[in-house]
This record gives sequence, C-alpha cells and structure tokens, in this order.
Amino acid sequence: MKKGLEKFYDLVDAFESLPTIGKKSAIRLAYHIVMNDSYTGVKIAHSIENALKNIQRCVKCGSMSEHEICEVCLDDRRQKNLMCIVQSAKDIFIIEESKQFDGLYFVIEDLDPDSIDRLLSFVAENGVNEILFAITPSLSNDAFILFIEDKLKDLNIKFNKIAQGVPTGVSLENVDILSLSKAIQSKVNI
Repeated sequence: MKKGLEKFYDLVDAFESLPTIGKKSAIRLAYHIVMNDSYTGVKIAHSIENALKNIQRCVKCGSMSEHEICEVCLDDRRQKNLMCIVQSAKDIFIIEESKQFDGLYFVIEDLDPDSIDRLLSFVAENGVNEILFAITPSLSNDAFILFIEDKLKDLNIKFNKIAQGVPTGVSLENVDILSLSKAIQSKVNI
C-alpha cells in the first residue's frame, strides 16, 4: 500500500513523531490535510517554519520568546523578588493562564553548572527573596528541589512548592497512593 504513496506516508511519519500522536491519528491528520483541507496544511507548514525561525530562549530566564528577552522579564509590573522555577518553558503558559502568579520565571531543565550559575545571577539581579517550585511531584524532582535549595541556602530565600494531592473532581478510588498520602499530609483547616 505504501508504494506510490511515499510522500503521504512521510507526512504520516512526521505527524506520528509528535508527542501523543499515534499511527491512527497521524493517518487521520495526514488524510485530512492532503484530501480535505490543503489550505490548513500550507498554513501549518508556514506557521512551523515561522516559529522555528523566530522563537528562541530568553537569555535571562530560559522561557520562549520572539526577542532576546521575553515579555515577562521585561514587564515592570511583575514582582521581581518573587520567582517560579519550572522545568519546561511550556509550564509557564499553564501557570500564566491561571492568573495566580505575578512574579518572574526561571526554566531549569538540567542541574549542570552553567544552569546553576545562570540561576544565581538571575536571583541576584532581581533581588529574589521567595521561590515557588512548580515542578511535577516525584522523588527525583524532590531531589532536584533540594539540590537547588542547597545552592541558594546562603541567600535568605523563602522556598515554597505547589501543593499536591487529590485533584478536584477525581474520586479517591482513582487517586494513586502517593498523591493521597501527600493530600493527607497537606490537609487544611475548614
């Protein structure tokens, strides 16, 4: 079946290489673009090319930006002394959508010496005195947080992490033991 349709299956393979896209979805997307909506295909191709050409990491915080310095770092209305550490720039979009955080962000994917040096410079430059870790709860990420706290221990910084536990609307039978344990430990008065 692939013979004579190599270009179609190249498109299917390209879609399938994306996260969360399986073979069936890749075929469905490729078919839709090729047979039903070529305009959307051209628009997607142009948007991808444009994004790859123009989006880069912010030189200060590591977030995504169309300029050398991102809009958050340039925004004078943000609390410069409050910082949220994330492990991926895409996490910033989710936090920003919540409208519950008005400080700065710092993306740290690896604990290599260069990343730690950039973090120390960022903290000093902005007079950061409170850090919120918005990192997926796990044992390895707890070690990640402890490592960063240790590197910043002499700077008189208050450390917090996002709450964890039972998600809203999920019954207890569908909650893993670690999340339930964290929820019980982090109980609140009512």
